[in-house]
Amino acid sequence: MSLFSLKMARKVGKTLGYCAYLANTRLYKTSLINLQLCFPEMSEQARKDLARLSLMHTGMTFAECGPVWLWPVEKVMREIQDIEGVDLLQNAREQGKGVIIIGPHHGNWELLGVYLNALGKCSMLYQAPKHKDLDALIYAARTRGEAKVYPANNKGVVALLGALKQGEMVGILPDQIPIPGGGEFAPFFGNAAYTMTLISRLTQKTGAKALLVYAKRTEKGFNIVIKEPSSGIYAEHMSNSLLGLNKTVEDAVKDAPEQYQWEYKRFRYQPDGNQEPYKD
Repeated sequence: MSLFSLKMARKVGKTLGYCAYLANTRLYKTSLINLQLCFPEMSEQARKDLARLSLMHTGMTFAECGPVWLWPVEKVMREIQDIEGVDLLQNAREQGKGVIIIGPHHGNWELLGVYLNALGKCSMLYQAPKHKDLDALIYAARTRGEAKVYPANNKGVVALLGALKQGEMVGILPDQIPIPGGGEFAPFFGNAAYTMTLISRLTQKTGAKALLVYAKRTEKGFNIVIKEPSSGIYAEHMSNSLLGLNKTVEDAVKDAPEQYQWEYKRFRYQPDGNQEPYKD
């Protein structure tokens, strides 16, 4: 894919996503379940249409990884057409207490990492894939510039805490299911979702500023969108903070629902007594 233009890579990814829709794959079925849970007021046909578009955008996201990972950073940055809310990020960095970038699985989160790394020191957690060659490729791509990646464990959390205390940026995927003990249930589009407590704990311990940031796909490239999170994220009580975190992710989703990764089994863990919605 890196040998293609971004436009051509997207065409390939879009086609693969459409094929996944036509084949009625597990990804498509999972998307429909998530959309039924999150948008019960939406008609069945509208949910099917949105699931199809989501698969096509997910296909484009993966196809774009070639260019994003392997092109020179300067070339990747030229694909960014606009940056909305750049003053918010600049002001947050100037406060010197660190910045927590809340970057959900929305648009192209790999390109978002390139953008953040180009701004300065940014630390992220990293879950290494099992395939060694793929691991080496992704690690090399994500550690360009002043970026640092740490294992998604206690040592990694300590490293993020230290980076924030140095006034640096850290990037976290807020809608990834945490390990057992690393989260609590909180509403996400009205449904109980096992939600990470890491972001809330980091804001409480450091006084860092949190910002919602995502790279939204446009016809010619990408727009970087920077927004204030829900104010509830700074709440002292964990349940209120997690509610604010999920509302923040919802804000991104509502901006472009088709660009959210609905194929992810977000509701895999359920409170005691409730059945997982993805079981056949």
